[in-house]
Amino acid sequence: MVEPVLAPTRPTVDIVVPLFNEEQALGAFHALLCAAIDPLPYIFKIYYVNDGSTDGTQAALERLSAGDRRVQVVELSRNFGHQAALTAGMDLAQGDYVITMDGDGQHPPAMIPEMLRLAESGYDLVLTQRLEQADISAFKRWTSSFFYRLINRLGDTDIQPGGADFRLLTRRVMQSLCGMREYHRFLRGMVAWMGFRSVILPFQPPQRLAGESKYSLRKMVRLGTNAIFSFSLVPLYIGLSVGAFFLLMALVEAIYVLNFWVRGDTQTLAPGWSSLMFMLLLVGGTLMIILGFIGVYIGYIFQEVKRRPIYLVRHMQGGGPDGAGEGNPTAGEETNE
Repeated sequence: MVEPVLAPTRPTVDIVVPLFNEEQALGAFHALLCAAIDPLPYIFKIYYVNDGSTDGTQAALERLSAGDRRVQVVELSRNFGHQAALTAGMDLAQGDYVITMDGDGQHPPAMIPEMLRLAESGYDLVLTQRLEQADISAFKRWTSSFFYRLINRLGDTDIQPGGADFRLLTRRVMQSLCGMREYHRFLRGMVAWMGFRSVILPFQPPQRLAGESKYSLRKMVRLGTNAIFSFSLVPLYIGLSVGAFFLLMALVEAIYVLNFWVRGDTQTLAPGWSSLMFMLLLVGGTLMIILGFIGVYIGYIFQEVKRRPIYLVRHMQGGGPDGAGEGNPTAGEETNE
């Protein structure tokens, strides 16, 4: 009896798109995404993660889900932040390849075929790097450059300047990344830390499809703080170095004063009120800074040991004919294995 020849199954690709108040851009973005993936010989599934939007994003997503069986909508219970929203989508993704990207149009869907080609050639990670834009402010350009120089100098992990959360991960990398359940997340650093075989695709980000950037200065500072304190102990070593410096200065001062006593010339010693106050203020300020560093680390430890979930899901809709996950709230403490 001749065994039937089974047709090879097509590889599966899951796309994770976090959204926050992107109602105006959503329709145009989905059209661009479909135009990029429809001709490709893969089975696609799209996870749109609504990160606590306050506009009509959820209603727009439900309409998309009703019209496209590949779309699964994940609504978080509140705004947990960009990195947590990405994590929520990645925890659900089960594809052979997983692509994460933003839904404002500045991560071009047209790059997806090239990313998949590179993954098929053997790379575990396909990363992207934003080329410098001429229309961004000098302040943002300087702060971005300063941040990457600082984190690469302080930490042991080399993070590519201009890196973006637009990347492709193989299933093996996804399982490793989703097993890292730290609360303060900086995915660019976590991906770089894993060290899988990677390639970098540079791209010129186009203009936003609609609206304005939701990444405020406060959110950028918080992300930068997470990156520094999650990937480096250098601030603590700075405190040790400053403490050693002041001990050395105290020794020098003791030798200097002792010299007057040895020579019997104590009458020439100046009262030194101003220098004493200067040293007290300098040492006091330094100690406060060092205690602040220690307090931040203790705060991070406190939030980690509580083991609260990274995110909470309020509602899921769509995801194919089986309606996988519909109306099933979940928490982000489970690993994706």
